Amino acid sequence: MKKRQLLILSSCLTLLFSCNQKKEVKEETTVTETTEVAQPKTYAEISVKEGGKWNDRKYEGGTFVNKDSINLPAEHTDHSWYIRYEGPGWESNKIGYRLYLDWRNAIDIYGKKTDSIVLPQVGQDGFESYHHMSDWGMDILKVKKGLGIGSIGRWVDKEVLHFNNVEATMAKVENNENNSVIHVNYKGWETAGKKTDLSSTLTIFPDDRYTKHTIQTSEALEGICTGIVKLENTTKHVKTSTTKKWAYMATYGVQTLVPDHLGMAIFYPIDAVAKTFDWEQDHLIEFKPTTEAISFYFLGAWEKEKDGIKTEADFIAYLDQLLERLDKENTLDK
Repeated sequence: MKKRQLLILSSCLTLLFSCNQKKEVKEETTVTETTEVAQPKTYAEISVKEGGKWNDRKYEGGTFVNKDSINLPAEHTDHSWYIRYEGPGWESNKIGYRLYLDWRNAIDIYGKKTDSIVLPQVGQDGFESYHHMSDWGMDILKVKKGLGIGSIGRWVDKEVLHFNNVEATMAKVENNENNSVIHVNYKGWETAGKKTDLSSTLTIFPDDRYTKHTIQTSEALEGICTGIVKLENTTKHVKTSTTKKWAYMATYGVQTLVPDHLGMAIFYPIDAVAKTFDWEQDHLIEFKPTTEAISFYFLGAWEKEKDGIKTEADFIAYLDQLLERLDKENTLDK
């Protein structure tokens, strides 16, 4: 009898221990760790059509595919329907930009009403869609025949020459942890009988509006310039830093397609600049001839952006803060 009781007790203890083990294993297998993935605050892309064909200067059919780099086809020109929204795009959680990767070579602005990344959805449903207001925002700048904001031209014989004659153009995108970058190389850009290779690097940073633009030419040419498209109903502002190392040129006013208020500015190193002046299409900054790299910054500030700058006074105060930072640190890079 005692042996039977001991056997039963032993069996019960064994069963209880086994159940506890199974429970512990079950509890261990149901515990999972969740890691929150941080959303990127900058993004750059270039998207071209594949699966269609060229018909003269137009690309017919096909679907858009994102690429790390492209060599621009000889057939490509403005409104070829080959590159989604006509060129590479880059954005921060504040604002977006796009470059017309054709003879115009102007930079346009995407006003954003959200702090999320939006470029992957822009232009997927047609080239006209981003010219109309949507939940994320829209293309806002009136580029007209000008440089837009912060792009490159050459001032010759009282006009800005764009990129009508280029032997070859290559564009590449780069998305890093702390910035996003567009690289464009123009080989054999010809203006007024002179040729040069031009490299252009556009870098955008998290939590702000500005793009750093670094350019370098293979030939030291007079007239290489950047600028801001000249529009009506705007006020122009200029200011030099305390140390006379940096300055900005800016405009503010009703200068969007909406229409509503937009501020635009270029911060430039004074030693690199030959002169600043206006002409019919743009407010211009002309650089001194050099084969050394030149870096400057440009930005747009739209009143409808999330927590945006809504008055001219606040816009100028914002520019003054950036100018003071440049004066002290000689850079806005993060």
